[in-house]
Amino acid sequence: MKPNLIVIRAAWDDEASVWIAESDDIGLVTEAPTMEALRQKVPQMIIDLLECDGESGSFDIPVEYISHSSQRVRRGKAA
Repeated sequence: MKPNLIVIRAAWDDEASVWIAESDDIGLVTEAPTMEALRQKVPQMIIDLLECDGESGSFDIPVEYISHSSQRVRRGKAA
């Protein structure tokens, strides 16, 4: 069944220095070094995953990206 909306959750992995993206809507998991690279990679992955599920024909599906990153700031005297 064609999804009405695909939500992509992306989080920055500081240790690996990549954005990790997941979508429970279609079972997508991938990574890329930048959000722009991720946004270029994801559409073809969506098409491939939908074709594997038997979806065919031409249709548009809205994709929503939700991203999260965090940072730690140290306050105090420099060592």
